[in-house]
Amino acid sequence: MRSVPKWALLSSACAPAALIIGWMVAASLEGPDYDPAAQTISVLAAPGGSGYWVMTGAFIALGVCHLLTAWGLRPAAIPGRVALAAGGVSALVVAGVPVPTSGGSLSHGSVTAAGFTVLAAWPVLAARTGGSVPWALRPLPSLGGTAVMAVGAAWFLLETHLHGVAGVAERAVTTLQSVWPFVVAHSCVRHSAREALRR
Repeated sequence: MRSVPKWALLSSACAPAALIIGWMVAASLEGPDYDPAAQTISVLAAPGGSGYWVMTGAFIALGVCHLLTAWGLRPAAIPGRVALAAGGVSALVVAGVPVPTSGGSLSHGSVTAAGFTVLAAWPVLAARTGGSVPWALRPLPSLGGTAVMAVGAAWFLLETHLHGVAGVAERAVTTLQSVWPFVVAHSCVRHSAREALRR
């Protein structure tokens, strides 16, 4: 089992930090006109908004972090690493194709949907079998991660159509999707450390 470089642990930890700090700062710059419970994160990156540059930067940072983490997660199966990298690319494209201030956008919505899909699928695609596999790459935890992310994405879509708490649902699922790579990287690093002690 190949080891995970320490920089991949750092990049995976920076992903949720960049996303959460980005939306918090951007929302504070938008002021009371922005409703974080009902409005999506993408609204914060709409051109012309007070927090536009902050949220756009957060999407870019998130995308770069996912790409670096996918590169460094050597113990993960290749299809999962490719899916995580695709999630990183989708975050970069979201930054480049912002939602217009006037409302929804088919291109932005398509990229967002693709990003949700690949980031929900990557845990189960990264899974491996065998006794020497790190905990977070085993089939059961990987399947659980994918299932929870898929349910979260479905919740977000439901809230979007119902004009409910789409902002809450989106923050919940994107937080989980950005944290799971760190869980996997941390699991791999701990597994490598334990294996080294046994030798």
